[in-house]
Amino acid sequence: MNTVKKAIIPAAGLGTRFLPVTKAMPKEMLPIVDKPTIQYIVEEAIESGIEDIIIVTGKGKRAIEDHFDHNYELEDNLMKKHKFEMLEKVNYASNIDLHYIRQKEPKGLGHAVWCARKFIGNEPFAVLLGDDIVQAEKPGLRQLIEQYEETQCSVVGVQSVPDEETSRYGIVDPSTKEGRLYQVNNFVEKPEPGTAPSNLAIMGRYIFTPEIFGFLDKQQIGAGGEIQLTDAIQMLNEVQSVYAYDFEGTRYDVGEKMGFVKTTIDFALQNDEMKDELYDYLVAKVEEMNSAVR
Repeated sequence: MNTVKKAIIPAAGLGTRFLPVTKAMPKEMLPIVDKPTIQYIVEEAIESGIEDIIIVTGKGKRAIEDHFDHNYELEDNLMKKHKFEMLEKVNYASNIDLHYIRQKEPKGLGHAVWCARKFIGNEPFAVLLGDDIVQAEKPGLRQLIEQYEETQCSVVGVQSVPDEETSRYGIVDPSTKEGRLYQVNNFVEKPEPGTAPSNLAIMGRYIFTPEIFGFLDKQQIGAGGEIQLTDAIQMLNEVQSVYAYDFEGTRYDVGEKMGFVKTTIDFALQNDEMKDELYDYLVAKVEEMNSAVR
């Protein structure tokens, strides 16, 4: 049985929602408390059993490579100052073995995945998007891998979203359901408001059989004038079953400003060093705002 040991993390987007900061800093390097967003994604992949990761980058993304590389001057400084706990955190990122390839043109998510086809070869593989951080007892990607091992078919991770938000996502049109696993009639990329076949949205975690590359090879232009991954998933589903799995866990949307702020607050409230002081600050701030309204 083929096992999933390789993963693609697309990180070539321009991050226009976070301008002007993303003019010089990759959005994947924006910190959630004290750790860049992309490190949470990489850690989930490793905790799920992934052994080889390729990050698809673009112009201005060198900071990602630097983050996962050794900084000997910094490490030596921390060692001399006996800051061993901080050194361990720094070394964790440095000891992850990653590969990189550039998406030379911004042609969309489907094209970014296609850029890594030679790295993947003829193997099943995972895709993790950097806009979604998942906190779960069992890593979200691991849950999908287990479904792949059962079905030997591609699986996309989904969760329910409010009806008014379905136009922001790829949406599945489910048929039969067994537990949390759905067979799917159709995959629809960002349906027009009021036309979504369900409120099950694709949440940035995928397991694919290598046959998906045959459809990405077509370079078919879809919504937004880009090569859409969802379109290739739909074509694959017409010849080979693609399942949807409603994975367990809390998904954080860090791809837009309000979601990023909420994620930062939630993670800070989970931090033993910060939570009490932050909680007191938030309570005092709410009381201050309420007093101003009265």
